[in-house]
Amino acid sequence: MADSAKPTIHIDEEVGQDSASATGSEQAPYKSVQYAYLQHAGSAQYLVRKKEEGDEAAEWKPAAKAALKKAVNYADAQKKKAAKEQELAVRQRKEDDERQKVLDEAKKIAITEDKSLPTPTKIKLDQIDPAVVKLRKAGETDAEKGTRVRVFGRVHRFRNQKGVVFVTLRDGYGFMQCILTGDLAKTYDTLTLTRETSMEIVGEMREVPEGAHAPDNRELHADYFRVLPHGKAPGGEDAITNMVQAKADPQTLLDRRHLTLRGETASAVMFVRDAVEFAFHQVYKEVRCRKVSPPALVQTQVEGGATLFKFDYYGEPAFLTQSSQLYLETCLPSMGDVYCIEKSFRAEKSLTRRHLSEYTHVEAELDFITFDDLLVHLEEVMCRVLELTMADPKIAALIKEMNPDFQIPQRPFMRIKYSEAIDWLIEHEIPNEDGHPHTFGDDIAEAAERRMTDMINRPIFLTHFPVEIKAFYMQKDPEDKRVTESVDCLMPGVGEIVGGSMRMFDYEELMAAYEREGIDPKPYYWYIDQRKYGSSPHGGYGLGLERFLAWLCKQHTVRDCCLYPRYMGRCTP
Repeated sequence: MADSAKPTIHIDEEVGQDSASATGSEQAPYKSVQYAYLQHAGSAQYLVRKKEEGDEAAEWKPAAKAALKKAVNYADAQKKKAAKEQELAVRQRKEDDERQKVLDEAKKIAITEDKSLPTPTKIKLDQIDPAVVKLRKAGETDAEKGTRVRVFGRVHRFRNQKGVVFVTLRDGYGFMQCILTGDLAKTYDTLTLTRETSMEIVGEMREVPEGAHAPDNRELHADYFRVLPHGKAPGGEDAITNMVQAKADPQTLLDRRHLTLRGETASAVMFVRDAVEFAFHQVYKEVRCRKVSPPALVQTQVEGGATLFKFDYYGEPAFLTQSSQLYLETCLPSMGDVYCIEKSFRAEKSLTRRHLSEYTHVEAELDFITFDDLLVHLEEVMCRVLELTMADPKIAALIKEMNPDFQIPQRPFMRIKYSEAIDWLIEHEIPNEDGHPHTFGDDIAEAAERRMTDMINRPIFLTHFPVEIKAFYMQKDPEDKRVTESVDCLMPGVGEIVGGSMRMFDYEELMAAYEREGIDPKPYYWYIDQRKYGSSPHGGYGLGLERFLAWLCKQHTVRDCCLYPRYMGRCTP
């Protein structure tokens, strides 16, 4: 029996709404008993309509006791939750008020540099030369103070520990732990410090106490600091730790690559890249290769025409270079062996982890050589580059941190002919792209090639590819005209990082190759002339620097091995 003294609230589980638009009338019922009870508590009676299958019209019936009990429990839980939230809000307001008082007092603290102290020496954060920077040892007296220095950097991390603030600065050269005490630890800038804030800190250099740890086993005990004008980095939602996170979506990290580069791994790869590129220059000087700088704007192709970036050049068609090889060959008669480290461009519509549209190409051409000379040279250059790179303790430490199992490859590299690789793939039941067993003439797909390399797990020279699947300029093997004197260097985890070959040096053979490939030889007149005016047996190669780094630094993708990657769909930032 309905209680006429109490208002009647209607709940229709099919058409009702648990929202402000519902009033509980028959025309605007709620959807659930819990929500209805929360709005009206115990001051109403609740009628429920639930249309069963086959019913034409359902009747309004009093809510079941079990449903009302659940509603009462839900309402009690919500009240407790609201009370808890109110309590927390009150506590938070109190803490905010107390913090604001502390900050207001902190604003009154003014610090100035004490000009009576020794003039500080400005240093980079990695400077440890004892002739420049003397450290005060633990237990030494004030008469044996360490060097007073002035450093600049960005806050890499910080912590406040019982009124002592530890700040680790980063300047691109190294890290330094700085200690702020006394009034320095109480200023407004200290209490509101954020990651990436630019700072100047002055103080005495000391050894780290026994049992403690800090970069380079030293720390700066500050007597003065300042946040540089416009150098304060944001906190809260805009803090860099919220903007870039290690597990964030890769596309988000690439959109914010300018910030991602400040991270330890991203910057470590860039440090290794710098060292590796410098080592290539050193090694090429050792092996007497001269550096040249070929053009990036060209009107001829080197690889397949489908991978050319075409543009209008003063009314004529032109392309971004796919390779500097042809131009390097023209330098051999006048300069001897030559190399370049330049950008190359491939318009491949590929999104694999080892492809870029713009990449750094290490290329060299060698005169008066045999195919075996080319392979020995490649081994020497790559291994020597690695030796020089690993000779720098700091760079070696970065590589070992990213790639703990790295070892410089043993020479000679394993040599496998293309025909032998086909047999190996068949034997190990690794199919071609169509899912069939490999046959001679297949262009071995990236996945199969990488799987073979990873299973063998050592650097491989894959040689003697069929004429049909290689570039027009590659020299045929004198002993087997079906194949070329060509080589791909394959590395575990990455696959191909180098492609090279002997070059055709017979004029008639080169002209036949143009005809076979359907390429008009006229634009290549300057390249063809090399076969007219004192031709010679020569060869060369191109090494993808980003792939080399991906292998060395054990990075999943080449996109992480260049400053700002360019690939299909990305040309920003």
